[in-house]
Amino acid sequence: MNKTELISAVAEKAGLSKKDSEKAVNAVIDTIVETMKAGDKVTLVGFGAFEAKERAARIGRNPQNKQEIRIPATRIPVFKAGKALKETIAE
Repeated sequence: MNKTELISAVAEKAGLSKKDSEKAVNAVIDTIVETMKAGDKVTLVGFGAFEAKERAARIGRNPQNKQEIRIPATRIPVFKAGKALKETIAE
């Protein structure tokens, strides 16, 4: 499912226009991104949690010439599925 299909599904289930559904989906995504960027965690009970984690600097290897390269530290987005979501998917 892509974003357009998600917007259509939300519009159908919520009885909203596609335009209103697009605004709602975009607002949710933007809010999650802004919150993670600020260093906070977004928890949706029963669904899961979104957060940004620090990845430490490390040494890697260039697979073409086996030369060592330094990979800098960075922040990455992480999603951890909630218990209810895991149980629903496993059924």
